[in-house]
Amino acid sequence: MTVGGLDDGHGTVVLRLRPGVDWRDVQGEVVALDVGRSVYVATNVAGAVLWSRLSEGATRQDLARALVDEFDVADHTAEADVDRFLDRLHELDLIEGQP
Repeated sequence: MTVGGLDDGHGTVVLRLRPGVDWRDVQGEVVALDVGRSVYVATNVAGAVLWSRLSEGATRQDLARALVDEFDVADHTAEADVDRFLDRLHELDLIEGQP
């Protein structure tokens, strides 16, 4: 199922930040604000890597691969971290699409 995300043609949903979420990279970390809903988020360095990918549109697999490449973590660790990150962003309604 696709909810607000785009299907990449292979049945994989491309996730992206919801329009209206302003963000900045501050010394390698992300600070984001949804002014209309008064939602504030700050990430660590790993979250900033994921956030940057989401700003361009990325699949769950793309995000996990980015963590593996950037931090040399195991695939299962990266996947679990991505799932927790995406779950939180979905709770806050900051991204479109379902992984």
